[in-house]
Amino acid sequence: MDNQRLFLFLALAAVLFLIYESWMQDYGRAAAPAITQAQSPSSAAIPSPTSNTLKDIPAVATTLAEVPVGPGMVDALDSSPIRVETDLLKIQISPRGGAIGAAWLLDYVIVPERPDEKFQLLKPVPPNMFIVQSGLLSEDSSPLPTHEAQFTSEASSYRLEPGVDRLEVTLTWSSETGIQVKKIYVFTRGSYLIETRQIITNGSEAPLIAREYNQFQRTELNDSNEPRFVKTFTGGVYYSPEEKYKKVSLEEMAKGKLDRAVTDGWIAMMQHYFLAAWIPPRGVQESFYSNALNNSRYIIGKYSPAVSIAPGAEHTFENQLFVGPKLQDTLEKIAPGLELAVDYGWLTVIAKPISWLLSWIHAVVGNWGWSIIVLTILIKLAFYKLSETSYKSMANMRQLTPRLQALKDRYGDDKQRLNQAMMELYKTEKINPLGGCLPILIQIPVFIALYWVLLESVEMRQAPFVLWLNNLSAPDPYFILPLIMGVSMFVQQKLNPAPPDPIQAKVMMSLPFVFTVFFAFFPSGLVLYWTVNNLLSIAQQWHITREIEKSAIKRRR
Repeated sequence: MDNQRLFLFLALAAVLFLIYESWMQDYGRAAAPAITQAQSPSSAAIPSPTSNTLKDIPAVATTLAEVPVGPGMVDALDSSPIRVETDLLKIQISPRGGAIGAAWLLDYVIVPERPDEKFQLLKPVPPNMFIVQSGLLSEDSSPLPTHEAQFTSEASSYRLEPGVDRLEVTLTWSSETGIQVKKIYVFTRGSYLIETRQIITNGSEAPLIAREYNQFQRTELNDSNEPRFVKTFTGGVYYSPEEKYKKVSLEEMAKGKLDRAVTDGWIAMMQHYFLAAWIPPRGVQESFYSNALNNSRYIIGKYSPAVSIAPGAEHTFENQLFVGPKLQDTLEKIAPGLELAVDYGWLTVIAKPISWLLSWIHAVVGNWGWSIIVLTILIKLAFYKLSETSYKSMANMRQLTPRLQALKDRYGDDKQRLNQAMMELYKTEKINPLGGCLPILIQIPVFIALYWVLLESVEMRQAPFVLWLNNLSAPDPYFILPLIMGVSMFVQQKLNPAPPDPIQAKVMMSLPFVFTVFFAFFPSGLVLYWTVNNLLSIAQQWHITREIEKSAIKRRR
């Protein structure tokens, strides 16, 4: 068996696997999550927002500048949004329901060419609608504000001023029966984590039984800035100590409703690089749910246990809301398992150490492109001995190529005698044609894990390298790096023995072209890794082949 063919076929299989996995995330038909049959008595009280939720949120532009409300957007708006700005976030809160209908991340831009246009994660209108909602539910006939109730605020805009570390935004709702609700958002300097409180003061003459709900609602994501052929998960996720990290795709929400009782967990709606997550208080059992609405809108949320509030008493529902990038070090400090939102898939156990090492290298060199190159060199050094075994096998096979071709010419179409003669030749020369297989198989999971590290790291988003490569998360705009990678694959092939079969030889010669086309659509950070790895492999293989050829010449003398 030719090691060159094995290596290239395995590499091709790895690339095809990555493409297939990305395709399945968008178009695959996964089974819907199991639905709990025993519904809690209060589950029917969870609101199913059948009204047009788009009317709940004020219209805003897709960048920091506002645009007029036009046809096809929101009509009949009842009030202006409440604007909040911190050092990291620019938020718009609707007085209707106190929903967060818009959020820009001020440290992230849409595209590097337009640095003044900040990335918008939350958006109140399609396409890419994504909003945060919360409300209260009554277990009796007492009126409580849902996400459709009208709140008031003392100011129409809030700003975290220099020298101030915390900013509190309070919205108020009151009923004619004397019940008052305060919805409070607390923002902290340098943090994407928002503290939320809903304070119920029962000024009525009867006890009040209430529960809180918090949810995300979004439509499907269509991002023209995402590279083609590189698709990541968009949808809901939840975490529980028992089930750990679980995805709930938008398609699964359409097939069946999630119903889970969870203590010390969290829920989120996520997309590539960014997420919004509700983190309940510790030690409280909450119910997680999902729903699919009209107009391709999807919901994942949670509701709390019911509490009884005596006349004249008050109760506070507390939560944390994260709206921001998937910074792994930040997420793991907020809640157990939240760092898993940086989704490395089934190779997390390998990918996490690679991610840590890449971050450590970046802290030293200060550039993500050079960090990838240094990481590639370190990985190559770690597998040097394994690669050496494989390349020695290939070099020895290269020495036998003329003799193998002679055997093929001698036995022609007699496959049985040809195979017997080849095995006898391998035995005589003490060459194991499978000697290079195991080292390659061991390295394939590392290659795939590194692929997901480079793909999932928000730090890599729009990271510049050198010259024309000003965005490692996007394909090379001039296709120069994929062409270099294709040439390196071609050179590497020339260092290996050619397959004796003409058809196989033609297939192998086409692989550099096929890989070049694939990698033309991959983020340039991934292509950079593969190119550097190829160049290092060529250097190592050329050195080993030359040494073996020298030894062969000496033996013949």
